[in-house]
Amino acid sequence: MRHTTHALLGVVAALAVSASAPVSSAWAQKLPDQLTWTAYDVGSGGYNQAVAIGNALKNKQGVTLRVLPGKNDVSRTVPLREGKVPFSANGVGGTYMAQEGVYEFGAKDWGPQPVRTLLLNNSDALLTIIATKDTGVKTMADLKGKRVAWVIGAPSLNQNITALLAFANLTWADVQKVEFGGFGQAMQGLINNQVDAAFASTISGPAYQLASSPRGIAYPTVPHKDAEGWKRLKAKAPFFVPFMGAEGPEMSADKKVEAATYPYPVLMTYEKIDAGQVYAMTKAMVELFDEYKAAAPGNGGWDIKRQVFDWVVPVHEGAIKYFKEIKVWKPEYDKSNDALIKRQKVLADAWAAHGKASHADDAAAMKAWQKTRADALTKAGMEPVLTEW
Repeated sequence: MRHTTHALLGVVAALAVSASAPVSSAWAQKLPDQLTWTAYDVGSGGYNQAVAIGNALKNKQGVTLRVLPGKNDVSRTVPLREGKVPFSANGVGGTYMAQEGVYEFGAKDWGPQPVRTLLLNNSDALLTIIATKDTGVKTMADLKGKRVAWVIGAPSLNQNITALLAFANLTWADVQKVEFGGFGQAMQGLINNQVDAAFASTISGPAYQLASSPRGIAYPTVPHKDAEGWKRLKAKAPFFVPFMGAEGPEMSADKKVEAATYPYPVLMTYEKIDAGQVYAMTKAMVELFDEYKAAAPGNGGWDIKRQVFDWVVPVHEGAIKYFKEIKVWKPEYDKSNDALIKRQKVLADAWAAHGKASHADDAAAMKAWQKTRADALTKAGMEPVLTEW
């Protein structure tokens, strides 16, 4: 999450008419012949998965899927907001953080976004803190006093570490913060003995490089029975879920790691996108699963059996229609989904009120929004979660 690439918008505009024009009639329930997703940058797990899914769509339905890479959450989300692209294989930043209107999405040209999910990728891999084996770190508590990577301009990565430290009742004051200019530099810092721990995916290339280096790789555990620890973690990052990791260096089905993780990527859209097209996209993802599940690392996480329907972002009505048809949507999910949509309404109203006030500068506006947002959610009986960033 660094800066919006303006050139991206030109590319999206050029593709918009032919590649991602929305289905005009409501509930058409058919994908267009050409479709565009945004995804993570070329070579990333999310990009590779999208390409594999595109191959299945082409082979089985004659649909051409173009994957538009974005370097950060904002650049992946802009095309959706502008109505140029209907879907994105996005991250927690472009979904949950966008919904909440925090970090980059708290800027004056953003605010809380009415985002919706279709499917979540819950693979056997983990998104967690990775440590080096030579430090002897085995639990999150063992990170106390260790050197931990802080990636400049990547608040979602740093917030994830904040939450995982909180599980062990630690803060950044309890570790040695080492700043890096990017994710790749932070991971290289592990190998070069500049830092002892960093946040990463266990199936990322750097994770395998670290495992084969002299320092080795270790995964600090997050015990699932530690109720107080999970309460502290969820207060900082409610999108984390308990999980037994099984994919990554020195992990397997027979050697799992008790940890916390969250879905990646998230196939998401905006509330305004045609429900019929969302229905068709969801149906295709589920029914073509066997065609793409082994075509890219982590693709197994799209399995309908691995879905979490009451996550932290509401599900689009088009996807819900399909889930009800295949009988995986339970009545209690309606309650949780309605509550999340209500949360988005509270946030939208708070943003509208915030926009009517004048502020000395952007920093003052951001500070005021932090308070307005927290006050509105608290008044509505909802947990603000993120009050400063």
